[in-house]
Amino acid sequence: MRLADFRSLVDRLAAEVPAEFFDGVLEVTVSPRALPHPARGEVWTLGECIPLGGGMESAVQSRVVLYHGSFAALGQQDPEFDWVAEARETLQHELRHHVEWRAGAPDLEAFDRAAEQNFSRQDGEAFDPLFFLDGDSPVEGIYQVEDDWFLDHQVRHLPPSVSFAWHGRRYAAPLPSSLALPAFVTVEGILDPPPGDVLLVLRRKPGFLDLFRAQSPTSATVTATPER
Repeated sequence: MRLADFRSLVDRLAAEVPAEFFDGVLEVTVSPRALPHPARGEVWTLGECIPLGGGMESAVQSRVVLYHGSFAALGQQDPEFDWVAEARETLQHELRHHVEWRAGAPDLEAFDRAAEQNFSRQDGEAFDPLFFLDGDSPVEGIYQVEDDWFLDHQVRHLPPSVSFAWHGRRYAAPLPSSLALPAFVTVEGILDPPPGDVLLVLRRKPGFLDLFRAQSPTSATVTATPER
């Protein structure tokens, strides 16, 4: 999509959003720049909500920018890239940043940090083992970060296997004895899998000693089988 056409698209999408969400937004603009992630290949920043006139806590005015170059880079990587859907989602995401800054609610900031930590997990880098708790949680004990789902299990010791539910079915997953807590176990073999991964997170119940105990997560991939 050409730059001029993308600008027209963003204008149309902005017109669909109720006016109250733009209170304090000085402008929604399109930049021709491509903004790559500073450390991760094939990851691009599609948009930003830039606070003006102070730090995030005091900002009441913002500038929303969508990066046409980043959209074009993703479009070249993915022939099925949906410009309209991605532009709408990016605009709504950045406006939510603005609304939450004005309300003093840091939920979206926490979710963005969780997504960054999940990238580190996927790339085999060090990460905060509790990052997934800042994801969306449709039901207790289950968290979503981007396309990945995390099933939280608090245990005293590493069990030989774990029973869990997914989409109304129960499964059993064997656990390698080489794991140590906390553990992130990617589960294969389930029906109706999500676009990303399903992971069993096994961790000790938080306690006072956790303040002093270094936690280096371990990981494994296992195949689950349906329970009768």
